[in-house]
Amino acid sequence: MRVSRLYTPVLLATGKIIELDDDNGHYVRTVLRLKKDAAIILFNGQGGEYLCTVAEVSRKAVLIAIEQWTDRSVESPLQISLGLGISRGDRMDLVVQKAVELGVNQITPLLTERCVVQFKGEKKPQRLLHWQKIVQHAAEQSGRTVLPAMPEVEALPNWVSKQQGLKVFLDPYALTSLTELQPESINACLERSRRVTLLTGPEGGFSDQERDIAKASGFIPVRLGARILRTETASLAALAAVQLLWGDFGKAPSP
Repeated sequence: MRVSRLYTPVLLATGKIIELDDDNGHYVRTVLRLKKDAAIILFNGQGGEYLCTVAEVSRKAVLIAIEQWTDRSVESPLQISLGLGISRGDRMDLVVQKAVELGVNQITPLLTERCVVQFKGEKKPQRLLHWQKIVQHAAEQSGRTVLPAMPEVEALPNWVSKQQGLKVFLDPYALTSLTELQPESINACLERSRRVTLLTGPEGGFSDQERDIAKASGFIPVRLGARILRTETASLAALAAVQLLWGDFGKAPSP
C-alpha cells in the first residue's frame, strides 16, 4: 500500500517527535484519517525523506515519530529555471503544478506588458502563497525531496538580466527550434552549469520590446513546432522537450 508523503518546513531528525502544523494536522486527521502507528513519510524540501509513524492523533494535536532517514532523490541533472508570464486563474495553477512534476527547480511569476492579471492590495502575496502551496502539493505527489523555489513576482526586464546557463524564450514566430540550436553553444553552457532557463509569455505573448529585451540579455528565441500553442501548453511542452534532450527523460531510474 502506498504511504502518504507530506512536506513540512521544519527541522527533521531521526528520533524526534514533532507536532504537525494545523493544515497538515487537519489533512492527516480528517482527509487521510490515519490512526496511531500508521506509516507516513515526511520531507522538508532539503533533500532526502524520513519514514515516520503517527504517534498521536487528537483534536488538539497530531504527533509524528521520525524513525528513519532515506537518502532518496528523483532530481534531474539539469537545473531548470522557468520565468512564467502570469496568466489567468486555472491556467497558471496548472503550469505551476505540472512544472514541478516535470522537474523544474525554480518558477518565477513574471509581470509582462500583456499580462491581464491585476494585483491590488493584498492580492499579490495571497496569490504567491497560493502558488507556493501548489508547489508543495505537487512535490508531495510526484515524490520529489527537493522543493522547487517560487520567489516573489518580478518584472520581466529585471528577471532576464539575472539569468544564467542556456537561456531560451518561447516565440511562435522564431525561426529556430530547440533541436536546431547550435550544439557548440549548448554544450558550452551546459558543461559550465547544467542550467537551462526558459522564458514563456502570458496569454497575449510577448511584445516586440520584450522580445528585444530578452535577446539583449542572451535569450535565444525558439519555436515549438508549426502550431501556435496556448501559454500553458507551450510551457509544459518546452519543459518536457528540455528534459528529453538534456535531462533525465528516457533514462533508467537509479537503483
